[in-house]
Amino acid sequence: MTSTRTVENGVNPIFVERWSPRAYDESSISDSELKPLFEAARWAPSAYNAQPWRFIYARRGTPAWQTFLDLLIPYNRGWAQSASALVFAVSAQKFTPPGKGEAIDTGFQSYDTGAAVAYLVLQASLAGLAAHVIAGFDKLAAKQALGIPDGFHIESAIVIGRRGSADKLPPELQTREAPNGRSPVESFTAEGRFDFKDA
Repeated sequence: MTSTRTVENGVNPIFVERWSPRAYDESSISDSELKPLFEAARWAPSAYNAQPWRFIYARRGTPAWQTFLDLLIPYNRGWAQSASALVFAVSAQKFTPPGKGEAIDTGFQSYDTGAAVAYLVLQASLAGLAAHVIAGFDKLAAKQALGIPDGFHIESAIVIGRRGSADKLPPELQTREAPNGRSPVESFTAEGRFDFKDA
């Protein structure tokens, strides 16, 4: 796909060409296609190298697929049912610092897990797949259905697959099936001190 996004500063095209579609082609995906995405996540930056991320996934056509799909809110389930895989990104709330014997609250687990998810999503794009990160799911039901113990927090779900035709989406989603824009760099950067108009 050729992006219509406007780039104001030089950046590798992978960052601009990646976007989050909702139209998928209902194809299956193999473990060997998914594993490179998790391998990319493995190399994300991590404070103290704690690597707090955990990924729980189900592939289309496997016994767990419907369980994962049912955890999404109806709006997301409506389009995600055509995807190839669903992934839940989970973070460990505690870690044991180097040289210490007791686990402590991390305070950075969501940040690090977000970095791992970003790496996963970019690898998906490089592999010709599409990934859409969502927050619209039942967290309590997911914790129970997926056997997530206390001390772990569900950060997001990730819908993965191959892009499909937008005409299979409801009309209101068809109009949104295109890359969106972004705020200019100047709106979220400040040199020297916090100086933002929306504060």
